[in-house]
Amino acid sequence: MPTEPLRLLITGFEPFGGSTLNPSEQAAAALAQDPPPGLTITAAVLPVDRENGPAALLAALAAAQPQAVICLGEASRRPAISLERVALNLMDYRIPDNLGQTVTDEPIVPDGPAAYFSTLPLRAMLGAMLAVGVPAELSLSAGAYLCNQVMYTLLHHLAQTGQNIPAGFIHLPALPQQAASAPAPSASMSLETTLTGLRAALGVL
Repeated sequence: MPTEPLRLLITGFEPFGGSTLNPSEQAAAALAQDPPPGLTITAAVLPVDRENGPAALLAALAAAQPQAVICLGEASRRPAISLERVALNLMDYRIPDNLGQTVTDEPIVPDGPAAYFSTLPLRAMLGAMLAVGVPAELSLSAGAYLCNQVMYTLLHHLAQTGQNIPAGFIHLPALPQQAASAPAPSASMSLETTLTGLRAALGVL
């Protein structure tokens, strides 16, 4: 009998910081529209604010009932796709979110675990991306902004609800259009190259 496609939820973020673009939003939409073989992909766009981002993630999880989850975000100064290994129970950021809020040294979940590790097959995903010529790396820092908050919220929710499924976070470089308008020279990656890397990585799920 044919194998049922794996149900994958991919989230991206809306633009923030004055930009009108976010590579994570564009990549999630493109992958959902044209998923790799063996996958059924649902895409969701999360707001860039500490109050509504986690709620939107949990709503997307409830609606999609996925068998794997990958959250995407933008890391504008990184030259490679970054597979995040760990999320910290910490919010600490000076760049205002889209509600104009900043946070200093606050836990994401009071009395929650200090950290959660990604449950994605990171080494295999890294190898698959490098094999198709896309710059990629393992990262030990998802930051302390909304990307880290969403990754921690995701892994905490799955742990608390006993859902043992692959889940984690991937940071994407900025788009060339964003880098071109940056005040200083900045790394970037085309959406086409980003999608080539992500499609290769999804092939190992």
